[in-house]
Amino acid sequence: MDARPGLVVTGAAGRMGQMVLQLAAASPAFRLVAALERPGHAWLGRDAGEAAGGPALGVVLGDDAVAAFAAAQAVIDFTGPEASVGYAGLAAQARAVHVIGTTGFEARHLAAIAAAARHAVIVRSGNMSLGVNLLAGLVERVAAALGDEFDIEILEAHHRAKVDAPSGTALLLGEAAARGRGLALAEVADRGRDGITGPRGAGRIGFASLRGGDIVGEHDVLFAGPGERVVLRHVATDRAVFARGALHAAAWGLGRSPGEYSMAQVLGI
Repeated sequence: MDARPGLVVTGAAGRMGQMVLQLAAASPAFRLVAALERPGHAWLGRDAGEAAGGPALGVVLGDDAVAAFAAAQAVIDFTGPEASVGYAGLAAQARAVHVIGTTGFEARHLAAIAAAARHAVIVRSGNMSLGVNLLAGLVERVAAALGDEFDIEILEAHHRAKVDAPSGTALLLGEAAARGRGLALAEVADRGRDGITGPRGAGRIGFASLRGGDIVGEHDVLFAGPGERVVLRHVATDRAVFARGALHAAAWGLGRSPGEYSMAQVLGI
């Protein structure tokens, strides 16, 4: 009998879901027990690997989350805010580790996730990669070292199908910059400019979003001061970096006390 912990992948037909499935199927740390999609999806009932145009994975794409979670010790979730909140409740009931790579949450979603984390381990991050989380640490340090004469702007670029802006990674980096200055991001964020906006406010953190083609993810944090600029940059060229990070987070969460954790905690940075 295979003693490895069971893993469920939600949003299995999506870009990230497909990548997680491929890596999970070959993972020595987990056995893939279910692949989930929303009711009515065209791929339901098909082998998840073959439906995506690849080799068979031996897991049929389904929509019964209750049954899937009951057989699992971990869930990796790249879906949408409403779906992730629902999955958080089910994962809490099953006491399964819930790794959330979904972005675009509102305050009400985050409150529901925090409530679920009282009963199970949740690892939530706007970006699962080692490089981005290292970058966030650098952004916080640079923001703390440079004064208000350095304006902070965050530029991000993603593929045309991305539905939220700014990206979860951009917001993660913005939160790091705000922490470095002892501020709350919500109090200083400029999340888009249009028309006659007037001069840039001192101490504000600006965001700009680009969408096009098949860009995986590019993020620049610009510190612009008098006579000089500092630019910190991360470029992702393969979604596998996020999938590997999510699998690492799922393994890390096994046996932990209930609570909501960040990727920085998972990676020890």
